[in-house]
Amino acid sequence: MELIVAPRLYSTWSLRPWLVLRRCGADFTTTEIDVYSEAGQAEIARLSPSRLAPLLRVEGETIWDSMAICVWAAERYPEARLWPADAHARWLARSAVCEMHSGFNALRTHCAMGPDHSMVGPDRSDLPGDAGVAQDIRRLVALFMEMRARFGAGGPWLFGEWSIPDAFFTPVATRFRHYQVDLSDFGDDGAAQAYCDALLAQPDFLEWSASALR
Repeated sequence: MELIVAPRLYSTWSLRPWLVLRRCGADFTTTEIDVYSEAGQAEIARLSPSRLAPLLRVEGETIWDSMAICVWAAERYPEARLWPADAHARWLARSAVCEMHSGFNALRTHCAMGPDHSMVGPDRSDLPGDAGVAQDIRRLVALFMEMRARFGAGGPWLFGEWSIPDAFFTPVATRFRHYQVDLSDFGDDGAAQAYCDALLAQPDFLEWSASALR
C-alpha cells in the first residue's frame, strides 16, 4: 500500500490521510512528489485521475482525495474507531469533516501555508484583515467549543477519543499558530485553544513535521 503525497511542508491535504493511516496502524509507504515542479506535475498527472495529491494505491486501485482515503480507512480498519461510537457524535463528526473539506475558503485563500510552516523560521505573518477570515475563525472556534463541551469528556480530542475530524483540523491548528491567532478574540473560552494545543503535540503530527523540515 502506497500513499502518494504532495510536499509535506505545504500539503495540508496530504497530512490528513497520512495521520489517519498512521492511527490505523496501516502498513504503507509514503512517496512524496514535488507537484510544484514541471516533472512532478507530469508524474502526478500520470498517477492521479484528478491530477492532484494525495492518493492511495492499494490492491490494484487508486483512491484519490483525502476524504475518500479516510472513509476507506474507516471501513478497512474498524478496530481503529475512526468515527465516534455514539451515533449523535458520529453524525456531527461527519458534518464537521465535510464542512472542513468543502468550506472555510477565506482561511484557505488568505492564510495558505504548510502544515508546520511556523517552524521554518522565527518570523510570523500578520493575520490578514479579510472579513471572511475572521468569520471562518469564529466559526471554527464555535465548532471546537461546542463539540468539546458536548462530546469531549473522554479525552483531549474534538469528540473525546481521536477520530477523523482531528486529522482534518490539524492543519487549522498550524495556521492559528503560524499567524499567532489569539482565539479569545474570536469567542474562545479556552477550550478551542486547548484542543489546538493537543493537535499540535500529537506524536504522529510531530513526526510528519520533522520529516517535512529535513
